[in-house]
Amino acid sequence: MVDTILVVDDSPDIALISARMLTRHGYAVMTANSGTEALAMIARRRPSCVLLDVMMPGMNGLDVLRALKANPATATIPSIMVTAKSADDDLLSGYQQGADYYITKPFTADELVHGVRLVLGSPGAQPSPRAT
Repeated sequence: MVDTILVVDDSPDIALISARMLTRHGYAVMTANSGTEALAMIARRRPSCVLLDVMMPGMNGLDVLRALKANPATATIPSIMVTAKSADDDLLSGYQQGADYYITKPFTADELVHGVRLVLGSPGAQPSPRAT
C-alpha cells in the first residue's frame, strides 16, 4: 500500500514542488492551499502524513495541527511542519503543539523525503541533530 501525504501550503508553487519531490519517491500526494481545505480533505480521506506550512492566512499550520491533535480520529496522523520560521522558539512551539518533525524552507528533496520516512517509521531513517 502506498503512503498518501497531504501537503498544505498557501503557495501553490511550493505545494506543487513538494508534491513532485514526494511523488518521485513513490508517495501518493494530495495538496491543499489552506488550513480549512486541509481539514476538509482529511475528513474525507485520512492521509498517512501531513506536511503543514506554518504561515498561512486564516487558519495557519499550528491551528490545523491543534485541530488534528484535538480530534481522536486524526490525533495520531504524523505531522511535519514545513516553514520559513527557523528560530528555536518556532521549532519548540511546533513540537509543543504535537508536530513530529520540523523542516525549514528552503529545503531539498532529500530533507523532505527523510522527514516523511522518519515520521512514517521507515527503516533506516534517523532524526536530524536539530530535531533531537
